[in-house]
Amino acid sequence: MGEYIIALDQGTTSSRALIFDRNGKILSKAQISFRQIYPEPGWVEHDPEEILASQLKALCDAFVSSGLKAADIAGIGITNQRETTILWDRHTGKPVYNAIIWQCRRTAEDCEALSSQGLGDYISEKTGLLIDAYFSATKIRWILNHVPEARAKAERGDLLFGTVDSWLIWNLTGGDAHVTDYSNASRTMLFDIGKLAWDSTLCRALDIPEQILPQPVPNSQLYGRIASGLPGGRSFSSFSSGLEELTALKGVPICGSAGDQPAALFGQGCLRPGDMKNTYGTGCFTLMNTGNTPVRSGQGLLSSVAWSTGTDSHPVYALEGSVFNGGSTIQWIRDELGLISSSHECDILAEEVSDSGGVFVVPAFTGLGAPYWDMYARGAVLGLTRGSNKKHIARAVLESIAYQVADLVTAMSADAGGSDQGSGRGSLGRSDSSRLLTELRADGGASVSDLMLQFQADLLGIPVSRPSCVETTALGAAGFAGLATGIWKSPEEFASLRQTDAVFHPQTGADERIKRMEEWHRAVKRASGWVRNE
Repeated sequence: MGEYIIALDQGTTSSRALIFDRNGKILSKAQISFRQIYPEPGWVEHDPEEILASQLKALCDAFVSSGLKAADIAGIGITNQRETTILWDRHTGKPVYNAIIWQCRRTAEDCEALSSQGLGDYISEKTGLLIDAYFSATKIRWILNHVPEARAKAERGDLLFGTVDSWLIWNLTGGDAHVTDYSNASRTMLFDIGKLAWDSTLCRALDIPEQILPQPVPNSQLYGRIASGLPGGRSFSSFSSGLEELTALKGVPICGSAGDQPAALFGQGCLRPGDMKNTYGTGCFTLMNTGNTPVRSGQGLLSSVAWSTGTDSHPVYALEGSVFNGGSTIQWIRDELGLISSSHECDILAEEVSDSGGVFVVPAFTGLGAPYWDMYARGAVLGLTRGSNKKHIARAVLESIAYQVADLVTAMSADAGGSDQGSGRGSLGRSDSSRLLTELRADGGASVSDLMLQFQADLLGIPVSRPSCVETTALGAAGFAGLATGIWKSPEEFASLRQTDAVFHPQTGADERIKRMEEWHRAVKRASGWVRNE
């Protein structure tokens, strides 16, 4: 058996491949970007064949640069942008339409119609989600209703649907495996997260033939093996140049899969109920392990399957909240305001003042996400005085990211069984009432900011831990594949590989935390409902 795992990390703007050894160290990696397609305002698409070609090229480049042989590879794990929707012909392998991306809002009116039909409570109960164009279901229906012959082909059994994980696995296995892992299935708005099965009532309500849906499977098991070429008789090299070396990987097992955020939760070693991670990226994604029982949110958060290793008697569930504008706020003062020339300069400026001087930035450029869900909110800079300068604004920008994450953690604590308001600590009563929320694990590009993570710890009243390996999403995918192939014997053995780069301990007391959060909430209130017509 080989000693290495390949992780395919298919994202919204690029496809990446990383090769890990059994110690979780990266041997080689490659990244290929692809086009973003905006056919109309609010519409976002990708060419599915560009997604596939870029991912295969990244795989090929990482494998060649590693100097390894196929026999050295134990297996392949996949992680991907979630909710993105692809329908293709099962016979030719050709997509019938571009991939409709998770960001696309074209089905917002369809979602309003579903809400008016009274499906909101049922969807929340069964899927753990809110009705939103974010998820796959209404995207599927849009393609079936708007692409000529698509619905007729689907009803004949000639079309297949998949999120990006399904699309990649089906192609890599030569069409042998039409599957989706539980975490990706959870984001379609068609999946019963309690029964781990497609919900027939929702499929009928949205007029989606169940026969086009992939088989839901655990996150860690053999799905298939790399074929000698693509479905429809196409060779790798005829599909895209520079892929000749992929034939050497024929027979390598594909045996791990998870959506990007649950993969990061697993890659961060968050195995116990109450364990939390936050990815500080363009937005922020906070996930908390809630154990073997899904928690129904009363705070506007989402509940989904995080993972099942295939040997579990029950899957692991997670609560999730998202911040629309995290690291993008740093980009805003760089690109639109011109206050800094690089993202790192935001830290440099912020460190030159002891606090924000009373300045608050509410980065509600596209509204506010959880727990507010205010589409009418807009960005605001508040508390300015004649003495305010760009250093105070830079610090307020970093603090705004931490404030938003603190709101999510507080909401999660309340959902999960109670909280000590103002302290940022809470008990996970429904899963383990004796366990307190004790740490937030951080990853993502913006987590390089020591100042921001220290402020985050101060707001939460718990330590914030940053790992040495920041590639936690790809590492999580590798972990699932490694468990299936025996590289690691248990999730606990895999989690023990995590090494800490830095831990930020709170340096303020509860009174100061309460005061800061109250001031932040005053600022949010000023920005809320800004464009609403009263």
